[in-house]
Amino acid sequence: MMDKRNNEGVADAANPLRHLTRAQFAALGGDAVAYVKPVSGLLLSTLIQDAEFDRSGLYHLVMSADGTPLMVADTTEAVTEWLGDQNIGVATLH
Repeated sequence: MMDKRNNEGVADAANPLRHLTRAQFAALGGDAVAYVKPVSGLLLSTLIQDAEFDRSGLYHLVMSADGTPLMVADTTEAVTEWLGDQNIGVATLH
């Protein structure tokens, strides 16, 4: 059995994106790098006033590296389809 604690340093070294500041991440590409963030409908209702969201629903907000919202979807499939049509790299953090 592997002990995860022994591999954490290796994983951090292999993923330098985990240690970037917000400004450094934005400088990577701004409109060329994006991330997907799960958000509640309640939060989206406060961010986007001219649209209606189910306040108890969970949505997927695609943001560019510089913090600009790019799209909102209610399914991961919609996000995947939209990203497939874009020339954007997706950064993932776990």
